[in-house]
Amino acid sequence: MKKLNLLYQGKAKKVYQSDDENLCIVDYSDAATAFNGVKKGTINNKGAINNQLSNYFMRELEKDGIPTHFVEELSDRETLVKKLKIIPLEVIVRNIVAGSLSKRIGIEEGFELKNPIIEFCYKEDSLNDPMLNISHITTLEIATKEELDLISEYSLKINEFLQKELSEKGILLVDFKLEFGKDSSNKIYLADEISPDTCRFWDAKTHKKLDKDRFRRDLGEVEDAYIEVKSRIMN
Repeated sequence: MKKLNLLYQGKAKKVYQSDDENLCIVDYSDAATAFNGVKKGTINNKGAINNQLSNYFMRELEKDGIPTHFVEELSDRETLVKKLKIIPLEVIVRNIVAGSLSKRIGIEEGFELKNPIIEFCYKEDSLNDPMLNISHITTLEIATKEELDLISEYSLKINEFLQKELSEKGILLVDFKLEFGKDSSNKIYLADEISPDTCRFWDAKTHKKLDKDRFRRDLGEVEDAYIEVKSRIMN
């Protein structure tokens, strides 16, 4: 599969057209950013870890009935995916209070929620990804009510799957971000990635952070945390 023209460059990934018009190649880098690109750095081998972890989760979710963009892992850092039109929403699923939710509602990090919370944010860095409600999304025609219902159903099912998978590895799934896209027939697929970049992972016993919060908050041992997550999940 050949890598052709660059279609999109994100903070930590590049997306290229392949020689199949319906497929793209995602190339993961070691670049790290936080606070919508304000803080920048590098985490050694992050690209390879995120690529392989995300592909592992996508393959397992496909078996569980969630359609994903994953097609084939081409190398440690490159993956062949379905070409989708990304819905400009970040879907955040929260199981434990942390990060911005803690600041917004004044509850200390670590408080376990009775039920998962789903939040929608408009995917636009220049606006700092503002939170939207269902009325905003449907009125602005970002997605239909039916599409949001399906996205929410998928998100909760993904949450249930990941919580079970990770609990067996001694990891708490605090919260995570998902993105979805549509193919030419408007079928919705899970896109983007599932990794320590997009999820908050805590050690189940010590609550040690095993994700990008170590970079965001200058906690150190960032690379070690990524390696530990991959080792626990994939070994």
